[in-house]
Amino acid sequence: MTGVSATHAAFPVRVFGGPTALFEYGGLRFLTDPTFDAPRDYHVPGGQLTKTAPASIPATDLGRIDVVLLSHDEHPDNLDESGRALLADVPLTLTTPGGARRLGSKATGLADWESIELVRPGGATLTVTGVPALHGPGKREEVEPVTGQVVGFVLTGEGLPTVYVSGDNASLDLVRETAERFGPVDTALLFAGAPRFSVLFDGAPIVLDSAQTAEAARILGARRVIPVHYDSWAHFTEGRDDLIAAFTEAGLLDRLEFGDRS
Repeated sequence: MTGVSATHAAFPVRVFGGPTALFEYGGLRFLTDPTFDAPRDYHVPGGQLTKTAPASIPATDLGRIDVVLLSHDEHPDNLDESGRALLADVPLTLTTPGGARRLGSKATGLADWESIELVRPGGATLTVTGVPALHGPGKREEVEPVTGQVVGFVLTGEGLPTVYVSGDNASLDLVRETAERFGPVDTALLFAGAPRFSVLFDGAPIVLDSAQTAEAARILGARRVIPVHYDSWAHFTEGRDDLIAAFTEAGLLDRLEFGDRS
């Protein structure tokens, strides 16, 4: 990649539908929010979630996974039954403190700004930092009792690009806090889709809508944005075309990528 240092160089990201993506970083293979069930309905408190499309590959075709970055464990559109089964074969799952208690010994919870060092092949290390996320509009004390605790992640390492994985976050204020500590970001995996429920928060999105996703990219100074969490579920109200339109309107279309779907 001419004119781009190794530190800032892009790396392949495979996206499989919903919030699930796979990338290799520092020699380790990371998977976000695993959802590999076939299309079906899930009964959840207060209603139903409907998965409308399968993942683009089965979980059995993933190969080795070193770390799962799990924004939260409480909703099936972020961790479904197949995803839970997959965790048993993964050495480490990073998630919320509450999720780690529920998932058991292979899971580690990261509070806001808490970091963990992971050993890379060859003995060097990289750092994963838990960053704040909020699964709905409003203040934490108003949102978390309704939709639960969520965490995002920032990955850093010597000679490596800075990577931000937002998780199910609806707060641009928290994006700003992350940008103040870690920006500019080389690759941002931004959860989008504007999921809405009439019975929650007066129908406001509980994850970023498309315009907010573009604004998050601007705030982060992101060199590349790969959106996830905008398809394959009935409660996502904005999709690929909305993202393209929003990034075009923001003058950021050159930063938007949709990843490898294979």
